[in-house]
Amino acid sequence: MLAGGIGGTTGDLLMHSIDTVKTRQQGDTRIPPKYPSLSSAYATIVRQEGIRRGLYSGVTPAFLGSFPGTIIFFGTYEYSKRHLIDAGVHHSLAYLAGGFLADLAASVVYVPSEVLKTRLQLQGRYNNPFSYSGYNYRGTVDAARTIVRQEGFSALFYGYKATIFRDMPFSALQFAFYEQEQKWAKAWAGSRDIGLALEILTASSAGGLAGVMTCPLDVVKTRIQTQLNPTEESVTSIRTSNVRPNTVRPVPKGFPSPSIISSSVRKQTRLISTSSPNTSITKPGSVNLDTSSIFTGLKLIYKTEGIAGWFRGVGPRLVWTSVQSGTMLVLYQVLLRQLDRHLPTGQDDGSSIV
Repeated sequence: MLAGGIGGTTGDLLMHSIDTVKTRQQGDTRIPPKYPSLSSAYATIVRQEGIRRGLYSGVTPAFLGSFPGTIIFFGTYEYSKRHLIDAGVHHSLAYLAGGFLADLAASVVYVPSEVLKTRLQLQGRYNNPFSYSGYNYRGTVDAARTIVRQEGFSALFYGYKATIFRDMPFSALQFAFYEQEQKWAKAWAGSRDIGLALEILTASSAGGLAGVMTCPLDVVKTRIQTQLNPTEESVTSIRTSNVRPNTVRPVPKGFPSPSIISSSVRKQTRLISTSSPNTSITKPGSVNLDTSSIFTGLKLIYKTEGIAGWFRGVGPRLVWTSVQSGTMLVLYQVLLRQLDRHLPTGQDDGSSIV
């Protein structure tokens, strides 16, 4: 569990900047987009916002969620996988089921950190004149307090279902691919020790392939967790001193007025919006979508943006998942071997992650 926590956290922190780029690309549906490519996005963010407050915005909640989350994940994965194999379940099915169960257990920790991280990544630095995300938090603590105070504690779990729909398939596919590629590599090398090069190749390719396959679900998750609600604050008070002219749109006909909303109980219904997250009001004629309908969200994005909408940020996601998975799994294996030398268990279930 400790080896998994160290490996996972190292991989997440190493790739945080590219995760920021991915989030910016997915959250921006303008045509033409502000961040058309990975290189231009990096250059634009660094030039306008800097490295620490631009590329590494949201790194604090990312760390706070990554370490305990990966500890829970690997502990659950190893426990469930070994018990399923001992019960006679086929190895491939055990790897898939183990990935599903592990991600479900860890989601209670990492989903709130994802909400904070994605909002801070879209915002960038405080009072950022170059980003019109609709958020303006002073930091992680202020973001958490503001979200709970204005939207309720449940707001920290916005996008929970979409995140589960993304991460459970990703984890299952990642470990299924990884275990199979490890078997092929060991057969090709004729030894259980396949060397560092093949360790990196199998780990990174498994994560990258799983990342590309689940990119549409990642897009839906990002839209859910970063879409603002039509509250008085978001319509009339979001950084009014820094907002561009005509950024705040009038409330469409038939939409509840801000006074009515502010006087009523805030019952949040996070919407997937195909408009840019710089406004809390969807474009006239846009279809509002309840967050419980993941597949309808995919259908809506396809209808309004085409296949390209499903794969916004796929390049950064491919790089991020490849490097993050490679770092996490290779470090995990190395640390386990070091621990086994000092605390030998004498157990071998025949799987590659032991």
